[in-house]
Amino acid sequence: MPKPAAPPASSAHVNEIARALDRISYLTSRARQHERLMALAGVELDRAASALLQRIAESEPLRLGELAARMSVEASHVTRQVQQMEKAGYVTRVPDPDDRRAQRIGLTAAGQRAVDRIREASRRGMEMALADWSPEELEQLATLFHRMVDDFVARADVDVTLPPDRPASPDA
Repeated sequence: MPKPAAPPASSAHVNEIARALDRISYLTSRARQHERLMALAGVELDRAASALLQRIAESEPLRLGELAARMSVEASHVTRQVQQMEKAGYVTRVPDPDDRRAQRIGLTAAGQRAVDRIREASRRGMEMALADWSPEELEQLATLFHRMVDDFVARADVDVTLPPDRPASPDA
């Protein structure tokens, strides 16, 4: 049986990038990290509500279904979070200009202040973590991150399949 060809050198780099992204994801999604960020921002939101509030801030007011689709969650999850944020005064329901029977969810002034405080606390933490980087390194990192995200978005709907000779899982 012939020995399989070694993966191209870029595969090793892609593996290292994937490992680094996994580490970043883990570090930023830890409950303790979220609690610390909320304390620094002076905002009392759980992780799901914080993510939703920031998503609402990134767009025009959206219908609940559109918010759920953008968050890749069920509409019932968004409904619960929106109700909690509505009670806290962070979001409000506004008439849908395309359909007066429907409503959209938008930020209140308090919601925008909360988003601004969360982003500022996050930015300060990032500045501390990257304090030893040169301006050139930071510019290069920012450029490459934006390029990577743009490429991910451009290929988000492309199906990825494994070659037939690679098992999908260790049990296969």
